Amino acid sequence: MDGAKALQFIEEVTENADKVQQATLAGILSENRETEYLKRFNLDGATDRGTFKSKIPVVTYEDILPFIRRIADGDRSPILSSQPISDFIISGTSGGEGKLIPAVKQDQDIRLKQFVLARAILNRHVKGLDEGKSLHFMFIKPERRTKGGLMVLSAITRLFKVDIKNMPADAMKASSSPYEAVCCEDIFQSMYTQMLCGLYERERIIRAGPSLPRAYYGSSVTGSMSQYIPTVDYYSGGLPVISAMYVSSECAVGINFDPFCNPSEVSYTFMPQAAYMEFLPLDDLEFSEPVDLVNVEIGKEYELVVTTYNGLYRYRVGDIFRVTGFHNSAPQFRFLARRNVLLSIDTDKTDETTLQGAVERGVQTAQRVQSGRGGLHELRGHRDDPRHYVIFLGAAVEGSGWLA
Repeated sequence: MDGAKALQFIEEVTENADKVQQATLAGILSENRETEYLKRFNLDGATDRGTFKSKIPVVTYEDILPFIRRIADGDRSPILSSQPISDFIISGTSGGEGKLIPAVKQDQDIRLKQFVLARAILNRHVKGLDEGKSLHFMFIKPERRTKGGLMVLSAITRLFKVDIKNMPADAMKASSSPYEAVCCEDIFQSMYTQMLCGLYERERIIRAGPSLPRAYYGSSVTGSMSQYIPTVDYYSGGLPVISAMYVSSECAVGINFDPFCNPSEVSYTFMPQAAYMEFLPLDDLEFSEPVDLVNVEIGKEYELVVTTYNGLYRYRVGDIFRVTGFHNSAPQFRFLARRNVLLSIDTDKTDETTLQGAVERGVQTAQRVQSGRGGLHELRGHRDDPRHYVIFLGAAVEGSGWLA
């Protein structure tokens, strides 16, 4: 799919988001109608949204863990998906123990198409992006195998070891880093090799300048990753930092239509063909009914619930979003945090976004203090009222070593 067709496709599906969502759900249910999981709920071949919502419960990972374990242990019957489970993507490491998310070919095809669509958006903003080569530093993690022999990989490792490996030989021709260097599991050897290749290709690598004034640094910039933006700004010399897509281990559904926006203002348009999506209102997670994609409200916060070809049905992903607008009839979301990633003292709970904001304000305050005086804070223990966190910051000051 070339860039023009990709942009046309984006407009078509976002203009008819609800119709596309219903077709996506019908396709998933039809494909997987003979699975053990769906048969338990007596859908009797129904693929409409009303029947689906009335019979299939909203679930968490713990609810489907017995099925996941059977697949991991070698059961190859159609338990969750009618398609063969090729491997597992490990998810949820930011919130604790990793979760095993099954992967199938159709899900792989959807993810690759999302990359094509996101690339088309970037090409619209950066002329000449497909000319010459780009300098990348990309790394994978070692995979492991389950008792039943299925590989367990991180999402980025799977992208290179499975998705790109099965693409045409020139899939990485635009990158200065060869496939073999990226797939080296020794991170130091990989970095060294990619650096050498970048130096060798230096005359062909696109640089910021009159011919390409909008060079950029591609990264994940939302949630807890936003803490690294100042460091990236420092080492990149102020290049724009962008996040082109929202990708989780469960699905790849979001594309950033304004990639050169401020990293703190990134919003993703959720593409209705990528998965069937529902949203649990954050103000009443336990008792509210999930809201359909096109019925979310601007300014409100929701937890994402997905139904996918790889065997997740009304599955709570755990990512929290705020609705910021719409593109045609498809909503746009800002990622806020992971559910259950928090600190807790007694009954007071603090999520990662609030904690990070407090640290950033502390750093800003410290930067305004020009005197050499220091402050002494007494930590009296968790019985203090009101209960609170005391955060100690260490700062590296040029020429002065570390300050606490």
